[in-house]
Amino acid sequence: MTAGPLAGLTVVDVATLFAGPLAATQLGDFGADVIKVEHPRRPDGARGHGPSKDGVGLWYATIGRNKESITLDLSAPAGAEVLRRLIADADVLVENFRPGTLERWGLAPEDLLALNPGLVVARVTAFGQTGPYAPRPGFGSLAEAMSGFAAVTGEEGGPPTLPPFGLADGIASLATAFAVLAALRERDRTGHGQVVDLAILEPILSMLGGQLTIYDQLGLVQERHGNRSVNNAPRNCYRTADDNWVAVSTSSQSIAERVLRLVGHPEHIDEPWFGTGAGRAAHADELDAAVGSWIAARSTEEVLTAFTEAQAAVAPIYDVRGIVADPQVQARGTVLTVPDPVLGPVQMQNVLFRLSETPGSVRWTARPHGADTDAVLARHGYGPDEVAALREQGVL
Repeated sequence: MTAGPLAGLTVVDVATLFAGPLAATQLGDFGADVIKVEHPRRPDGARGHGPSKDGVGLWYATIGRNKESITLDLSAPAGAEVLRRLIADADVLVENFRPGTLERWGLAPEDLLALNPGLVVARVTAFGQTGPYAPRPGFGSLAEAMSGFAAVTGEEGGPPTLPPFGLADGIASLATAFAVLAALRERDRTGHGQVVDLAILEPILSMLGGQLTIYDQLGLVQERHGNRSVNNAPRNCYRTADDNWVAVSTSSQSIAERVLRLVGHPEHIDEPWFGTGAGRAAHADELDAAVGSWIAARSTEEVLTAFTEAQAAVAPIYDVRGIVADPQVQARGTVLTVPDPVLGPVQMQNVLFRLSETPGSVRWTARPHGADTDAVLARHGYGPDEVAALREQGVL
């Protein structure tokens, strides 16, 4: 286990739930020292999100990994002063309060930057710091709705579909981590920190392909087509003879030709429309019939083996049981087992990518609420009597 490429950076995470805290998690995975700040009487709601075991939130075991946990009431003047002490020698602050909240507590970004000119303040909200929607509360589901994601997701003729997990929050967390690193790179050149204004709506919108430009130039609005693509075919999910599902994609011409030869319908390849993805998409019914009937007559193992030998693109559709058992996942350590003081060995996703010289690592799972308050404050000059007094006041 190496120190990681972000070793030496200190991140103060005062955000709640998902997008902001996940960004801090990703920075911590690559070596940053992350101090997670939670209200003393109202822990981060992510701790209670989803199933728990022995009082430990199982998703939060991942979200809170590689972070020290302290409690602090930022709305109290004494609590705001403690945060200023933490910020004085920190590199990054991640927050997701409604615009104006930090300012109301006397913690406006311009004041924090006056205290620490090299600080990067990452502000993560549903709609950003500006515009008529800025004051509104919001979650990732609203971004999934407003970005156009839900409108194009679902079966043709069916309702729009939201994802059953925090997709917009996850994408926003990656964008936030990237933005923080970009701002830190600029600080390396100039010595100056800055404010990152990230609206959860915008990163997921940027992932939705060319819809905006297509609408602008051609007036076309993408509709729902289930698992099909408007850009190529065959592309769908197909049921096997042993009642499993596989996904087939033919984004390139050569792969499309291999698939049709494999399933015994090379005659389609000679059709004029077969030469482009759009042409194939217009004939998705007949291509799906050819591929689907071939797959339906064979077991999952037979399908996967034949596609692999033909160098055609296929993948089994897994639930979590298939993920943890897959040999590729196991070979790369994509799922990691980490010791937890309450849960024992616990499996979770590994870090996002591999670095050859300074890889990231999961050093520990989420710490109990406020477990590191005394140790963190001691590092910042607070003696035991001061900590006890703050705790007596309800600030900690």
